[in-house]
Amino acid sequence: MKLFLKKSIHQLVHEAGDPLDESRGGLKRHLTALHLTMLGVGGVIGAGIFSITGTAAANYAGPAIVYSFIIGGVLCCFAGFCYSEMASMVPVSGSAYSYAYVTLGELIAWIIGWDLVLEYAVGAVTVSVAWSGYFYSLIYKTWGIHMPDLLVQLTKGPFEMVTFPDGRMGNGIWNLPASLVITFVSVVLYRGIRESTKLNNIIVAIKVTIIVAFIILGWAVIDQANWIANPAVSGLAALVPPEGMYDRHGTMVKAFGWPGVLTGAGIVFFAYIGFDAVSTAAQETVNPKRDLPIGILVSLAVCTVLYILMALVMTGVVPYTQLGVPDPVAVGIDRIVELRGWGAPTRAIFTTLVKLGALAGLTSVILVLLLGQTRVFYAMSRDGLLPWFDSVHTKFHTPHIATAATGVVVAIAGGLMPLEIVGELCSIGTLLAFVLVCIGIPILRKTAPDAPRTFRVPAAWFVAPAGALACVWVMSGLPLDTWMRLIVWLAIGFVIYFTYGIKHSKLRKSK
Repeated sequence: MKLFLKKSIHQLVHEAGDPLDESRGGLKRHLTALHLTMLGVGGVIGAGIFSITGTAAANYAGPAIVYSFIIGGVLCCFAGFCYSEMASMVPVSGSAYSYAYVTLGELIAWIIGWDLVLEYAVGAVTVSVAWSGYFYSLIYKTWGIHMPDLLVQLTKGPFEMVTFPDGRMGNGIWNLPASLVITFVSVVLYRGIRESTKLNNIIVAIKVTIIVAFIILGWAVIDQANWIANPAVSGLAALVPPEGMYDRHGTMVKAFGWPGVLTGAGIVFFAYIGFDAVSTAAQETVNPKRDLPIGILVSLAVCTVLYILMALVMTGVVPYTQLGVPDPVAVGIDRIVELRGWGAPTRAIFTTLVKLGALAGLTSVILVLLLGQTRVFYAMSRDGLLPWFDSVHTKFHTPHIATAATGVVVAIAGGLMPLEIVGELCSIGTLLAFVLVCIGIPILRKTAPDAPRTFRVPAAWFVAPAGALACVWVMSGLPLDTWMRLIVWLAIGFVIYFTYGIKHSKLRKSK
């Protein structure tokens, strides 16, 4: 039964140290509710809007992608409430890993910690690949700069195909832009949390401005006929493409009805990860019990509204069958400029701004995901389940070994791995983490009813189970090969735990 030994809330908080005493917790206390909200927005708004939305609409949900975002938003609302209560009770680094240690025991904590590696590290890889796609599109398509064949091949990994300027196809070699942006962000994180949040705040202001401008410009030129994917029915169901039928443009529909909407929800769910990464910064927050719930819930609310509006505008100005490209927002702005009758110079200006905004937005997502990953490694190593990663830099007050190691591994993976595989893998990892956090709420209501909670989940006995069931429901719509990769990933984690973690666990040694 030592596999399920639990930490007490008091023990976790004591190990983290007084929020006003940097010397005990090791990490530097700097973040406020505003910083956390900006981190949440920075982590959520990125690849979901600028890349994955178009792929999910073109291949699964059609114009009904807006329903996929609503499903994802409701699901995340339930999970966000649960995260907020947990964060107010257990204000320490580690997020769901630390929460599982209190509620379900060490083995489950290890599983969720290893799963968070899948969420954050693989998520950063996914976003870096999307970043590379926008970078190449800006250089080649927008600015018209022709690159030698070798440089073109250095924009894709070896498992992807590239198109040379003369139309020939070939294999990529290494996704160099993806590796470089990961390296840059890792250096910023290494330098300190204050520098990281300053960069994030600037980027968030830029990308939110561009997104709001896109929504305003596009709303007036929406063609509602683009929303009618199934003319055979009326009402809201008309947005859902039927299986095995041709749409009004004569294109075979790839999506498959309401199951396609569910699959789309599982895929665009990736867009929402980031709000939970806010909780990993608990030990760098001045007043975590108050500020963490604010940061989580406010950022989630803002981003959900922006996602729904963007989905409506994007599928309203461009037929969804044309959105299955790496840069769907750029396709959308081109169409908006065309519908408004603006000339080529205006098109070039707006397209450049959108792509620069996308690059900025994706950079902030990478920053937040890598921040979350390094803090999970820090927490797991502090408990003895992993080596080295709890070392804190004496000058920068950051987990520098965890940051450097994560940066190297993610940079290599970003250079090699294709977008489709890592995107779905990240979604299922996130969903599993949410399931365990939601389950933890009713457990702690029973096992620690008197523990101080500065935030309480409303209607907890409905919201928490509903959140867990909703996550399982969305997980059921993900492809079988994604499930197989998750099982393989967890098997690797078990090998590490039973060969290293179980022997070095500080909790087990103290019993």
